[in-house]
Amino acid sequence: MSKQYGFYYDAGRCIQCRTCELACKSTHNTEPGVKWRRVTETWSGSYPDVTRTFFSLACMHCEKPACVEVCPTGAIRKRVEDGIVVVDRDKCNGCQDCLPACPYGVPQFGKDGKMQKCDFCTEIGSEPACVASCPAEALYSGTLDELLEMTTGKATKRMDGTTKPSVIIVS
Repeated sequence: MSKQYGFYYDAGRCIQCRTCELACKSTHNTEPGVKWRRVTETWSGSYPDVTRTFFSLACMHCEKPACVEVCPTGAIRKRVEDGIVVVDRDKCNGCQDCLPACPYGVPQFGKDGKMQKCDFCTEIGSEPACVASCPAEALYSGTLDELLEMTTGKATKRMDGTTKPSVIIVS
């Protein structure tokens, strides 16, 4: 693989406006209930030391995507040229084996029962809609090398996991 594209998420800049969700939904015209990108929130701690954390979640375009390994029809594949994980919905049989395989719960299924998910806006040919629309500049996209260069002097980490997600997080 020549490059690995991914996302950079700065939790400190995120204002929880959910514009990334709306831009993605609008750009791809997904049906109600289907979200290729969603803002999740996690509560932790005990009273009075309770914290709430937000995360803008989409396909992680993992280096070792579990969804690709379990797809019986080969509908899901990782592109060699950029590392983006794509779905050929014409090949998908709707078995949903990819859903439990994905540790992030990314695969979505609409009325037709076929898998769909973030495609990094590859059909559009420009930067992902979620990134372009973020008013707080909490989301960026690019190669992992480019994204890591942006982290100089910041408390960052590459998201860890067995699938090696292509996400850089600033906390």
